[in-house]
Amino acid sequence: MIDSATRPDSVQRVSATATVSTTAAEASSAARYNARYNRLGMSIARLTSFFVTAILVSIVGYLAVRGLPRFSPGFFIDSPINLGREGGIFPILVSTALLALVSLVIAVPLGIATAVYLTEYTREGHLTLVIRFGAECLAGIPSIIFGLFGFMLFVVSLGMGWSIMSGGLTLACMVLPTIFRTSEEAIKAVPDGLRRLGYSLGATKSQVITRIILPQAKNGILTGIILALGRVIGETACVIFTTGISMEMPKSLFDSARSMSVHFYLLAREGTSIEMAYTTAFALVLLILLVNSGANLLMQSAGRR
Repeated sequence: MIDSATRPDSVQRVSATATVSTTAAEASSAARYNARYNRLGMSIARLTSFFVTAILVSIVGYLAVRGLPRFSPGFFIDSPINLGREGGIFPILVSTALLALVSLVIAVPLGIATAVYLTEYTREGHLTLVIRFGAECLAGIPSIIFGLFGFMLFVVSLGMGWSIMSGGLTLACMVLPTIFRTSEEAIKAVPDGLRRLGYSLGATKSQVITRIILPQAKNGILTGIILALGRVIGETACVIFTTGISMEMPKSLFDSARSMSVHFYLLAREGTSIEMAYTTAFALVLLILLVNSGANLLMQSAGRR
């Protein structure tokens, strides 16, 4: 027979053991539950990644099959002949590069400067809300609206005509919100401790911004610039209203020109040469992939430094 004086301690030990066993069982069940959901989430992520990659490979593969027969080094160094049915795209390639250069030279400083001003020099208020709301609205406007705006303002009102400058200014207005918003988010992500550390060492605000904040935010800023560059290179509706459709080599920024996307669109729409249209599309996709890959490599090398 068990002594009554020791019974309470035994009961407490049994109760504690039961509680520990119950807690361990609940923890084990929760761990198995979380593991199942983690595996499910990983499976969905892998499936999504595979699906996106398959779409990209399918597009590039289809364009390669249709465009490779006329794809050669001469395609990039020759001028178009017979309305683009023969020859190459060298003047069109130069026009596309000039359009991208003009638009980014204008949009990148303005976008970064606006982001720095809103994050470092102003407090949250009605002004910042209005500016951000305006940028978000501009980012959602269809490109053809920007094309009509550029046509009325730069081509007609300012007398620039169909030219690379008109197209570049219009494209700068179109990609400015993208550069501004990505730069702002990248600057906001810089820890405040780095700012305070710079001020504690006697640095001025401009020195903190140029030597600490912008170098730390460079990857996010470059991402916005890459997105803007890809949109500029692939834009059609905005460019056709402001730059024109000339296939001649531009002699100045005020000459009419034709971008690669417009060249592809006109060849395919008018049925001038479907083969050359596919070759141009394949070259355009390769150009965008090369630009993105090169920019990613630069960001990775800069991050290692």
